Amino acid sequence: MRTALTVSAAVGGLGLAAAGYAWGVERKAFRLRRVEVPVLPAGAPDLRILHVSDLHATSGQEWKVAWVRRLVELEPDLVCDTGDNLGGPDGVPAAIEALEPLLTRPGVFVPGSNDWFSPRPKNPARYLLPDDGRRIHGDPLPWGDLRNAFTDGGWLDLTHRRTTLSLHGLTVEIAGVSDAHHHADHYERVAGTVDSEADVSIGLSHSPEPRVLDAFAADGFRLLLSGHTHGGQLRVPGIGALVTNCGLDRRRARGLSRWSHATWLHVSAGLGTSPYAPVRFACPPEATLLTLVPAD
Repeated sequence: MRTALTVSAAVGGLGLAAAGYAWGVERKAFRLRRVEVPVLPAGAPDLRILHVSDLHATSGQEWKVAWVRRLVELEPDLVCDTGDNLGGPDGVPAAIEALEPLLTRPGVFVPGSNDWFSPRPKNPARYLLPDDGRRIHGDPLPWGDLRNAFTDGGWLDLTHRRTTLSLHGLTVEIAGVSDAHHHADHYERVAGTVDSEADVSIGLSHSPEPRVLDAFAADGFRLLLSGHTHGGQLRVPGIGALVTNCGLDRRRARGLSRWSHATWLHVSAGLGTSPYAPVRFACPPEATLLTLVPAD
């Protein structure tokens, strides 16, 4: 009996230690990932794309704001923000403070559902079950205020928009859709084959739902950027993400992978968490600097 109690206490102690680490340490242990993506024509100059996502900003997160502000020191050629910038109704000032230095760089963005609605408490077990299509919305968020701050700063809102940018003398065709996890994507508004004169093409969707990724790839987009998954948020070492909270397979929950023969997908594990689940384990918060280089 004494042995059983000792083992039980040890297991409980390890669980508490892991929870304490996930809340007190890892959710604040920001990482900058650096990856190369071979999508440019031969002889083209490299392009540096900073991918940020899932900031989930609220007041009282000075540690997060300070780290994100320093990302401007990377001097990216383009910033791509794939949504869920807000964590609650008080999140707009914190999000603007965090991202304000990056507004001095060329940038584009699409929203996620947590830019429109506050998160609500949910049973974590739901994430382990098949998606039944139900969506639980909280109170409306001041998305218009944040959107206006982004556009006033010079970033382009790519919600159902397709445009062309010139970066380092290269023609970049870029398009975005609204949150596909909430069936707000309406890809038909940006559909069409990529211009043959474009040097590279990029598609943005907050949630990496396969139907949207397939549509971008079929039109010839070479690089797709998404967030939403939080990389699984709680990963098991040696196994990886247990869930993605969307239709994407678990092995693509974060990082760079091939979506098709000619299309790459990058999924950001994100910079924050829901205020109702402020923990990360084996999945630190991150931003990614993608260097686009000539393909073989």
